[in-house]
Amino acid sequence: MRLAELNKQAEGPDFWNEPERAQRLMQERNALEDQLTSIGRLERELDDQLMLIELGESENEEKVVAEAEAAIRALRAEASRREVEALLSGEADNNDTFLEVHAGAGGTESQDWASMLLRMYARWAEQHDYKIEFMEETPGEEAGIKSATLQIKGRNAYGWAKTEAGVHRLVRISPFDSNARRHTSFASVQVYPVIDDRIQVDIKESDVRIDTLRASGAGGQHVNKTESAIRLTHIPTNIVVYCQNDRSQHRNRAQAWQMLRARLYERELKIREEKAAADQAAKTDIGWGHQIRSYVLQPYQMVKDLRTGVSTSDTSGVLNGDLDPFMEAALAQRAFGTTAEVEDVD
Repeated sequence: MRLAELNKQAEGPDFWNEPERAQRLMQERNALEDQLTSIGRLERELDDQLMLIELGESENEEKVVAEAEAAIRALRAEASRREVEALLSGEADNNDTFLEVHAGAGGTESQDWASMLLRMYARWAEQHDYKIEFMEETPGEEAGIKSATLQIKGRNAYGWAKTEAGVHRLVRISPFDSNARRHTSFASVQVYPVIDDRIQVDIKESDVRIDTLRASGAGGQHVNKTESAIRLTHIPTNIVVYCQNDRSQHRNRAQAWQMLRARLYERELKIREEKAAADQAAKTDIGWGHQIRSYVLQPYQMVKDLRTGVSTSDTSGVLNGDLDPFMEAALAQRAFGTTAEVEDVD
């Protein structure tokens, strides 16, 4: 049993001689313990609720029965998520992740939509007790953002978030249109894992152009007066990363290199996926025909994932971070190659 093996290693006198390796093994150990504990808890709670249903029926207590049935539905949803979580077996699925949001064509409309998506992912991360750090944010001219990068830290952050890569379409009555006309806006999301010492990515320095820039947006007088922001361009692939979250140029440079290695690793993962499963490339034009999800706020309320068919009319909940049903369905589709029937997840 893997957990017993890890426990034995952790008790060894030389276990902490290699701190990074030890920390990684302890994370794996804690994850396995959490899974086993959760399974035991689900089984106990299910038994308790079934007993309550029996008691409620024998005493004609409809309220008790209804509450127990609701609790069982919640347990089923949690068990389903745990089952899907077991599919996160990729070599980087357990890692932290970078998540980028880019506004599409459309000026203020798309830039405002990009900021709404950024908030949505920040809320999702908070709901799952993930830590978030803003690596870069380029504001729009009038409202919203042109682009932004989050680092989301926590177990399986990349495994879950990778399902969100693609183009997201919004249909709504524009708050920026004095004639209250309906507008369609696009924004793209890119997701790539934070890589650790288990994953080697070799980059030739001669293949990278390094630019130092003044940080954009809010950041205090020091940030605005010094060229602390770093932009790296990988010439062979034209991959560009940008970091401005620290006042120290040295720390921004180190973080930008980490982001570049992560982007190149994610690119290699995509190539492998496409060869194995004939998947579509995640990087597509930000416009019609390439979206993975549609968010309609007018003339009706509906969020629909165009890959799996999962939908909901609870648009407010989704925009406040309730993304698990979409992520779970997308992971199951990746694993089993099946498309879910259209389902309202209210």
